[in-house]
Amino acid sequence: MDKSWMHSDRRSKAYEFGVEAFLNFAVENLLTTTHIRCPCVKCVNLKLFGVGIIRDHVYFNGIDQSYKNWTFHGEPWEATTNASRNVEEDDGHSRYSFVSEEIDMDDNDFGDFGSDPYEFANVIGDGDQPVYPGCRKYTKLSALVKLYNLKAKHGMSDVCITELLILQGDLLPEGNTIPTSMYEAKKTLCALGLSYEKMHACPNDCILYRKEYEDSTNCPTCGISRWKEGKDSILKEGVPAKVVWYFPPIPRFKRMFQSHETAKSLTWHAARKSIDGQMSHPADSPSWKLLDDKWPEFGNEPRNLRLALSSDGFNPHSSLSSRYSCWPVILVTYNLPPWLCMKRKFMMLTLLISGPKQPGNDIDVYLESLIDDLKSLWVGIRGVYDAHNGEYFTLRAALMWTINDFPAYENLSGCVVKGYKGCPTCGDDTPSHRLKNGHKICYIGHRKWLPINHPYRRQCAAFNGKPEYGIPPEPLTGEEVLHMVENGDRVCWKKKSIFFDLEYWKYLPVRHALDVMHIEKNVCDSIIGTLLEIPGKNKDGIAARLDLLNMGVKTDLQPKYGERRTRLPPGPWNLSRAEKREKPARYMKVLKGYVQNRTRPEGCIAERYIAEEAVEFCTQHLSDVSTVGVPSSQKMGVSKPLSGCTVSVVDQDLLNQAHLYVLENTEEVLPYIEQHMIHIKTAYPKFRKRTKWLQDKHNSTFIQWLRFKVQSELEEDNHGVSENLRWLAAGPNMAVPLYRSYLIKGIKFNIKAQDDVRTTQNSGVYLLANTMQVASAKDKNPILSNMGFYGVIQEIWDLDYQKFTIPVFREYNDVIGDEVLGDVIIECESFTRGMPNVDTFDELVGELGSQNIRGGCEDIWIE
Repeated sequence: MDKSWMHSDRRSKAYEFGVEAFLNFAVENLLTTTHIRCPCVKCVNLKLFGVGIIRDHVYFNGIDQSYKNWTFHGEPWEATTNASRNVEEDDGHSRYSFVSEEIDMDDNDFGDFGSDPYEFANVIGDGDQPVYPGCRKYTKLSALVKLYNLKAKHGMSDVCITELLILQGDLLPEGNTIPTSMYEAKKTLCALGLSYEKMHACPNDCILYRKEYEDSTNCPTCGISRWKEGKDSILKEGVPAKVVWYFPPIPRFKRMFQSHETAKSLTWHAARKSIDGQMSHPADSPSWKLLDDKWPEFGNEPRNLRLALSSDGFNPHSSLSSRYSCWPVILVTYNLPPWLCMKRKFMMLTLLISGPKQPGNDIDVYLESLIDDLKSLWVGIRGVYDAHNGEYFTLRAALMWTINDFPAYENLSGCVVKGYKGCPTCGDDTPSHRLKNGHKICYIGHRKWLPINHPYRRQCAAFNGKPEYGIPPEPLTGEEVLHMVENGDRVCWKKKSIFFDLEYWKYLPVRHALDVMHIEKNVCDSIIGTLLEIPGKNKDGIAARLDLLNMGVKTDLQPKYGERRTRLPPGPWNLSRAEKREKPARYMKVLKGYVQNRTRPEGCIAERYIAEEAVEFCTQHLSDVSTVGVPSSQKMGVSKPLSGCTVSVVDQDLLNQAHLYVLENTEEVLPYIEQHMIHIKTAYPKFRKRTKWLQDKHNSTFIQWLRFKVQSELEEDNHGVSENLRWLAAGPNMAVPLYRSYLIKGIKFNIKAQDDVRTTQNSGVYLLANTMQVASAKDKNPILSNMGFYGVIQEIWDLDYQKFTIPVFREYNDVIGDEVLGDVIIECESFTRGMPNVDTFDELVGELGSQNIRGGCEDIWIE
């Protein structure tokens, strides 16, 4: 069939005849005129419409020229038109089954919409059905997705949704298409193909019943039964003793590329440019660059995915049970921009390991399925459709590192993190010391990682009584670790990590990353607990004081025993009573919120994750449906005051300074700025080379010059002055509203006085500005370059230009003694990169132990 018309001008007769021939061809093959995939460049065969709408789309939007084989409209693939290929339904195959055979697709391809590649298309086709006769705002599918959205957001039970559906059906006119139960609603959305696999596991974490063990009834390692044992000690055949929920990532990655916007965002890293040479994104990391350099065929395709794996245990029962531990395994896609990659929508749950006990070092057993898929992704998944570029490509992916807390680091890497050799870097040379009274291992060689001239290295009394002159060891490479575990040298290694089954894993410079949130929280809790002497969190006690005494450190702080009580002298860290009165993993919380049935926590998490995933995907194809996983785009563009205001008449000089800032940052004014600079250089030729003088002259005269310039242009015919520029040139009202809180493009800002009475802080701001810099006040040759500013907002002004308002921030700058105004006004502080002058603890207290006792603090008494 002639397809040359697809490249013709849409206004030509050839294009018109071609469109009609295409529509006739589609109707003859699909035997329908109402549910046909639209091949325009916007719909790209993902949406179904009638013939009339498709004709309009193809004319207005143009046809997708990469759609060369009309397989979605009844045409066989060119490579499969020979007589040996039987594609008839008489043989028990779908008429389109040869498509997946030709490009090596699996059963979940074509968007993984179920076993029938047109099942999803039929569901989307329900969008043409109004929710009741005559309704123009909602269709059956959009109403159902909005309802599912509410269920995902607020944790509504199936019974609640069923009763709500029944009520809605009674409230709406007769002939409405609302399902009558949650079961019917699920059947409507089941074609989305978002599913999970329930794999049986040995209760002792020995094996998964898959592959060669799929039909086994007993564990070949420990011999325990596969089936659950009832209260009467009778095995319940068919009821597994332990279940693992697996959410295959490959079909989910394919689905990400089926969204035009998401597919575009997945190549964001290739278009970005690092302007400061700092590592601001994983694309700047050595691991990313190693993959690009060592495997250039992988790095040359920007759509290839770079992943991170995170896992940790949590208690789904909140405080109801302290022993239950459920372990999710989550994948993060680093191809996305930083404002999206860590959002809830793009954090992909892949495994859910059920409790009640944690898997420990046997977590590798549960990771087998995921590692198999990661191997397949490294080789390449053919036939993935990119909606942004309108083409099929081979998708590859690489796991860059894991993200976990320190105990989970041991489980995933196999490295020992406890005991005498608990440092992953030092290994056999770990400087450890067992506390006799505290019954714990402490590590006292941490100062060797400080710079060689750091004053802490010379301190003795503040640490273990000795100076530190050692140098830090070099971390082991992946190849060195693999050689050690394969040759039986496992003093510091409990196992060979399953991640080494990945071809590239041993070459990565960073294979495991620690979640700083856990470390900061635990350290902060210990510090605050010790300072405020919080019971259960205080690390200072009789055992700690006796261990100091045994080490010969701060011996004057040893406990004083009495007949009934023990007195602990106050140390340098203890606070007085007056000072104490002045005391200053998010996604796991989401998964915990999924749990409604306490007896089946993992099932609740799996079902609600699937429901939310279905809603997220539907929102990409339906308008006016909000998403759960990312902030609303409407909210992100909103700017409005969040508090009441007080109107004040401000000083004219300050108002001019704020007005000038607005003008300098308005694109429409930039041509006038250039004209004014030319005007100054022409009027003052002697100063044309003095940059600072020209800038000062411009700042002092531009506002009045612009006002007269715009007024003169308005007097001319066809002046071209916009309404916004007219009011900007006229200047703001001297009566300025002052607000305490303001929302600007979805981001909340407070003044300092507002933050002083709140626990959260939104008054700090930072700005990287291209500004004029001078070496001193006498420097007459300034240069333009980027400079970072930071500070705290003191006032929020809302400048009134009659037809619109513009918010600006004001701060009094204590450093340079001047007022600074602007959209982001900051306190200019210089950054010191050298070593600060630190008075050592030894210099402050001397070497005499008696000076360790802090005066003015009450003694600590222990019963």
